[in-house]
Amino acid sequence: LSIGIVVILITAVAIAVSLSGRSAPTATTNPDKPPVANGSAATEVADCADATVTVTTATELMDALTEPEPGTIIGLADTVFEGEFSATGDGTADKPITLCGTTKSVLDNGQTKKGYGLHLDNVSHWVIQGFTVRNSQKGVMADGTTNSIIRGLHVQNVGDEAIHLRAFSSDNQVLGNTISDTGLRKPKFGEGIYIGSAESNWCDISNCEPDKSDRNKIIGNTITGTTAESIDIKEGTSDGLIQGNTFDGSALNEDGGDSWVDVKGNGWIIDGNSGTNSFLDGFQTHEIIDGWGTKNVFKNNIAEVNGAGYGYSLTPVRENVVECSNTASNAAEGLSNEPCKRG
Repeated sequence: LSIGIVVILITAVAIAVSLSGRSAPTATTNPDKPPVANGSAATEVADCADATVTVTTATELMDALTEPEPGTIIGLADTVFEGEFSATGDGTADKPITLCGTTKSVLDNGQTKKGYGLHLDNVSHWVIQGFTVRNSQKGVMADGTTNSIIRGLHVQNVGDEAIHLRAFSSDNQVLGNTISDTGLRKPKFGEGIYIGSAESNWCDISNCEPDKSDRNKIIGNTITGTTAESIDIKEGTSDGLIQGNTFDGSALNEDGGDSWVDVKGNGWIIDGNSGTNSFLDGFQTHEIIDGWGTKNVFKNNIAEVNGAGYGYSLTPVRENVVECSNTASNAAEGLSNEPCKRG
């Protein structure tokens, strides 16, 4: 599509949404700067019409992912790419590297006991969008990844977690992905989106220091069928945003997780999310080590718990805040273990 047509389409969508009384997400129209989320929902995924290289085989894809030039747009054919795939190299703010496809473009590792579907290996300014990742131990793993976007993916049928940002992966956006059927290898590792590293792994992942995977934004994702938390935020991470996501915890496992969102980091905003079905709590905080699991704010969330706990459980309370704009239904213990506060 030409830039003019994209502008017309975006304007038409904005007008239609405005007439329906709902706010619309905004987007840039610069092809070198793909649209990002603004508010509670992610923009639609762009197509790959401007691909600078199109790959049709696993070998071609492996080659294309190795140190591509800034501004490269790697288009995936509508086919199954079998194997493990790793991306290296850096784009720039003005010329990100893009890997894109459709839901019929499938990265398939063929098993759920080992391997990554896609590994972002110390990259910056990448856009990963629109395709399917399935049948791997971990879906998309980002190590040392910064200023990148993971958008509009379908990640399904994985042994452990679907999307994981760790090893100082900061200033990234995880937008509008559809995640389902995790934890097929071990339920306790079956998170939907996982940020940072557990303190017990810091010496392996972050030189025995807190894994400061900071300022990441998790917006507009749909997460179902996870045996552990839909979103797990680890100690050591700070100042992120969890906004406009939808969770169904029907598959939560007592060996996995007992809430949709568990925040163990500091200074996170959890805003405008909606969840159903958790056998214990909807949203939680925990203090795993001293100084972490505090100053997090919950607002405008809807929790239909259908479980034995709270809508919002703060353990301990510390400086965490549950604003009165949150709601909880069918939670046996009520809204929260701490009185709500006016925003």
